[in-house]
Amino acid sequence: MTGWTTLVQAETLAMALNRNDLAVVDCRYSLLDPNAGENTYRASHLPGATYAHLERDLSDMTPPGDGRHPWPSATQLANRLSRWGIGPTTQVIAYDDGDGAIAARLWFLLRMLGHEKVAVLDGGWARWTALGLPVSSSPPTTAAQFRAQYDATQLAFDSVRLFDADDVEAHLHTGGMLVDARSAPRFRGEEEPLDRVAGHVPGAVNRPYAQNLVDGRFKSPMLLAEEFRALLGSNSPTDVVAMCGSGVTACHNLLAMERAGLKGAGLYTGSWSGWISDVSRSVATGA
Repeated sequence: MTGWTTLVQAETLAMALNRNDLAVVDCRYSLLDPNAGENTYRASHLPGATYAHLERDLSDMTPPGDGRHPWPSATQLANRLSRWGIGPTTQVIAYDDGDGAIAARLWFLLRMLGHEKVAVLDGGWARWTALGLPVSSSPPTTAAQFRAQYDATQLAFDSVRLFDADDVEAHLHTGGMLVDARSAPRFRGEEEPLDRVAGHVPGAVNRPYAQNLVDGRFKSPMLLAEEFRALLGSNSPTDVVAMCGSGVTACHNLLAMERAGLKGAGLYTGSWSGWISDVSRSVATGA
């Protein structure tokens, strides 16, 4: 299938904005102010972009015990996509104003629906505006309503690559690899600004997602492949489950791995905030 499936460069996207099969999704979001991303979207965004809120659109905040950003159902996501005019053949581009982590969440959500033509804007909003590329304050046009839409009743996520806490324990018990995308101080338990318990899942290894970037953009596929192969050792990508604090920034590692040609890793959707929701689960600290 042709199309952008991992990253797209700003200069390339700028020449394709008029494509009728293209949907651009603004994923800007701040943990410090959940309304900030949507407010900045209303002020200025890529032409034709729609807005996706991390908690309202890319998570299901109703179930308890599934971490800070619980994975939505396939039906919920499909309804959102259809509302945005996105169908199975649409080329989707996601961006945010940070390092690509929120956009990568949408990328992996779509991948788990089997949607291949989805990519993250490399460098995001910062690089787009630094290049002086066009922006708009207008809402997306209604023309998107005429695109083919998803049938929510026919969809299911790829459950093989989505793990809960019990799956993670079994995965580690059989020699699988758990890669935590949080910063090293959080992984070691030296600080914890977001969750009530500091530390990491026993047996996990640390790969801070920020290591995927240089100057706000993803490293080359060759360099990412070299670094991840060194981390994985004899493990294959399908032996890997990614996690983070709430199942968001872990998707950045999954995107980087696929960019490097290392496909098939899974995601612990609840991640650290889901793990510590059960006080009986063990916690490790240190390196």
